[in-house]
Amino acid sequence: MSDVCVIVAAFNASSTICAAVDSALAQERVAVEVIAVDDASTDGTLRQLENVAAADRRLKVLSNTRNAGPAAARNRALEATRARYVTVLDSDDRMEPGRLAAMLALAKEGDWDMVADDLHKVTEHGKSAARTRMFSKHPIGARRIDLEAFVRGNLTRLHGGRGEMGFFKPLIRRDFLIENRLGYDESMRLGEDYALYAMALAAGASFLLVDPLGYDALTRADSLSGRHCAADLGALVAADRRMGNLPGLSAAERSALREHEIETQKRWRWLWLIEAVKARDVSQIAQCMAAPPQVIMTILGKLVEQAFLRSRGALLSADAGSTRKETR
Repeated sequence: MSDVCVIVAAFNASSTICAAVDSALAQERVAVEVIAVDDASTDGTLRQLENVAAADRRLKVLSNTRNAGPAAARNRALEATRARYVTVLDSDDRMEPGRLAAMLALAKEGDWDMVADDLHKVTEHGKSAARTRMFSKHPIGARRIDLEAFVRGNLTRLHGGRGEMGFFKPLIRRDFLIENRLGYDESMRLGEDYALYAMALAAGASFLLVDPLGYDALTRADSLSGRHCAADLGALVAADRRMGNLPGLSAAERSALREHEIETQKRWRWLWLIEAVKARDVSQIAQCMAAPPQVIMTILGKLVEQAFLRSRGALLSADAGSTRKETR
């Protein structure tokens, strides 16, 4: 039985997948297996994975016949592994060789269900690449994270710019997931990691956060995690609502979940409104405006801002046309 299974969900990642998988297979002082799930890629991702697997039996490759999203891909890997611990590696990220051994030692020493390290954001991989800490600019030490702290650690107003705790890639005790029947919500294509970690904490998971141990997260303008539609945000709102209705939560935990839901609603309903206006769907426009007062105020503010920008643009165009006429 392996100590750790590294789960890699891959979609059209032919330019980065080999380096990502190699960094997982290169982990030192830990028995590691890698399960990579190709999510119906249309490039050479699957072929490259199969080539690596032919040379290293620790890599198992699964493939989907249709694109089902990262949550479904990761659930397939969870079902396929028997490792004591599991963790996720994005297909364009990399780990340093000693990272998993350090996390495993912490998990065993303190009997933690989840151990996460702060990540480094990079715009390119390599020894000379500039690294920026993702979550905290200051030393963390060893900090226990509860549900309230985790949810508040995902508020964009406090940790925006891909600095939210939901981007962590913790080591998770697999037996805890099995005992509590936890997995990724396959209805979600945005925030599925956040939802799983929050559900684990709500179920009583012990969660340790430490300083960076060697995970480099590539940040790109065209990253899949940076692209979403109204439906994706709507699914995240629904997840917050479901968690907020779980029995046994404290008032502070429910308040944090509600704050995260409201924050997400502001983005969701704005995108929903844009899509409804483009479709000229009056009923959808009415539905997306049926929101809490703080959400409505945000939408109205955006509408006023857009009206101002459009009118200013029209005035600038008119001024430019007048100037051209005068100079003829």
